Amino acid sequence: MSHRILGFLSIVLALVTFSPGHVRAQGFQTSFPNAILVDANSGAVLFEKGADDQVTPASTVKIMTAELVFQELASGRLKLDDEFTVSEHAWRDGGVKSGGSSMFLQVNSRARIEDLIRGLVIDSGNDAAITLAEGVAGAEEAFVMRMNRRASELGLTKSSFGNPWGQAGPDQKVTPRDMVRLAGFVIKTYPDYYRYFGEKEFTWNKIKQPNRNPLLNMSIGADGLKTGNIDEKSGFGIVASAAEEGRRLILAAYGARTAKDRAEEARKLLQWGFRNFEEKSLFKAGETIGTAQVYGGAKSSVPLTATRDLTALLQRGGTEKLSGRIIYEGPLVAPVEAGAKVGRIEIKRGPLVVLDQPLVAAESVEEGSLSRRAFDAAYEYAAAAIHARFAKKLQ
Repeated sequence: MSHRILGFLSIVLALVTFSPGHVRAQGFQTSFPNAILVDANSGAVLFEKGADDQVTPASTVKIMTAELVFQELASGRLKLDDEFTVSEHAWRDGGVKSGGSSMFLQVNSRARIEDLIRGLVIDSGNDAAITLAEGVAGAEEAFVMRMNRRASELGLTKSSFGNPWGQAGPDQKVTPRDMVRLAGFVIKTYPDYYRYFGEKEFTWNKIKQPNRNPLLNMSIGADGLKTGNIDEKSGFGIVASAAEEGRRLILAAYGARTAKDRAEEARKLLQWGFRNFEEKSLFKAGETIGTAQVYGGAKSSVPLTATRDLTALLQRGGTEKLSGRIIYEGPLVAPVEAGAKVGRIEIKRGPLVVLDQPLVAAESVEEGSLSRRAFDAAYEYAAAAIHARFAKKLQ
């Protein structure tokens, strides 16, 4: 009985009522072969280019490593003052002698988790990443299993992880879109720990290292996250976030030719996003946005609404129209409780999604009478038969 229903007309009419204007195409060019810029509040995609291509994450993978550590801290299973021992593997393969970025940990020494976090996100220390992984999961391999399980839970559908520190390998692939989703989750879920990404330097064993994120010193509101590079083939990548006047943008971009190009192109993208888009109100919290069909209820439909004000970022002076739809699995089966999540609203600017938010039932719908349920059952049977016949003709 249940099938996917798209409610186009109600959204179009509502958008006309609010007259959010028109917007043009992306209107920005970048030398990054793979990039995506997203508004953190609405989830609107402001710019994308090859955002679903798999790329080598290099040290940006340490954002996922940090997320798993933050999860342990938030749950109370670990504390910032807890200490982990530096293994020979962490010292040999992740330390300074390996030639990669390092926190300069000494073999068999012990370090506080808070210091290891700073070594991970500020120094981009491979030794810090391995030490954290072994401390959390007992072994790097076990930690990698957790990384991939967590990626699935967070909806990172096109990414996989082979190690916690960024070494290239066949299992180490991400997409810019997945990395933006991961960064947004970390920023929203762990504000007390996200701040480490924005610290500009860290001193360990009397060795001071600056944060490897060049955007932190550019006065554009940047406060995280991570850069990454392995070699010329993989290019230079960055996952970054900046906040300005209550708005937050998140950028994931990969494949720059040089570190200088990475910094300059990332800066331009963020500044373009802040300067060329304005927020428009579409629907107020509690306002009826559309309706969903109800099967076997005292009413044949239920109004749908959002639990918060819905806004969209629109490009100033644009010419491209918005289009929208309500999506839900239906008809809904009575009883339906008020406040239950039953669908979502999706609004696009051309091919780009500028709003994708859940919708809830604005009121309860009780189960209908026996005659009403029988009528609905007959209607659904007839509709299913017509649908099946039509589908068969198309084959």
